[in-house]
Amino acid sequence: MEKVLITGISGQDGLFLTKNLLQESPSLKIYGISRRNKILDFERKIKYLGIEDTRNIRVSNIDLLNKEEIKNFINTHKFTKIYNLTGPSSVYDSVKKPEETFYIITKIFENLIEVILDKKTDLSFFQASSSEMFGKSNSKILTEESEFLPNSPYAKAKLYNHNMVIDLSKELDIKSGIMFNHESEFRDSKYLFSKIIKGAKDIKNKKIKKITVGSLNYERDWLFAGDVTKAIIKITKSGKKNSYVISSGKSHSIEYLISIVFDLFNLNWEKYVEVDSNLLRKNDPEKIFSNPSRLVNELNWKPEYSFEQLIERCVSKS
Repeated sequence: MEKVLITGISGQDGLFLTKNLLQESPSLKIYGISRRNKILDFERKIKYLGIEDTRNIRVSNIDLLNKEEIKNFINTHKFTKIYNLTGPSSVYDSVKKPEETFYIITKIFENLIEVILDKKTDLSFFQASSSEMFGKSNSKILTEESEFLPNSPYAKAKLYNHNMVIDLSKELDIKSGIMFNHESEFRDSKYLFSKIIKGAKDIKNKKIKKITVGSLNYERDWLFAGDVTKAIIKITKSGKKNSYVISSGKSHSIEYLISIVFDLFNLNWEKYVEVDSNLLRKNDPEKIFSNPSRLVNELNWKPEYSFEQLIERCVSKS
């Protein structure tokens, strides 16, 4: 029986990746790593996604910063694929704890890779890279060949790992996906997309009177987390040793996002939304345009959810 390992399995990407892998291969054995307090939460959420039979899923609390512990775990189970989705995901938090963030993200990656190199066995590895690596890139359209100008500890750590993937791809079956903003009903409200939805819902229910955002004009490339994980599966299965941009290829303004969300709650957003530029991160690009054509053309992938459908899904399940 084929066995795969997903680090960060209880996050939105891990949940949708688990669902999509099992839909393709119901007999697949999936091992996940998650914090202990998230394991029961994972079971509830994966059943919510329609996976009732969880006998082939085992979630453990393994310290990925402990090389010996992860080495014993990998050697015991003999995985054929590893999807590394774990680590701190908040760019804002990384600014508050720069050294800790960089250490955690890079150390987990290094521990996993060192174990794989020690094993000297055929094993496919996927590394979740981030569009944050581009920073305020001079490229008008962001692709795999665009310059990386990371401007946060999170982005710098992700770029360190991404460059390691490129170097290691000469001797390992290792690939990466440069993932742009992706959302779902599982996203925490500290992220802008979910913050706006929660804010509109709370205003509708008269819990709060207003919400504040940093800008109405900033544009971002948002897509559905479930579509991202389908891209991850295609990348991992492909025989190509490429890195791929995973994005919708379309950018939308924060104002447009707000207008759709508030319309779905039958609210006039202009009455309830304030702008405070102090909330913006320093050196953030105002507009982000990406081009996922390598992924689309080489691996025949495209997002199933439009931006508007993504918003509707998240609002309906909020």
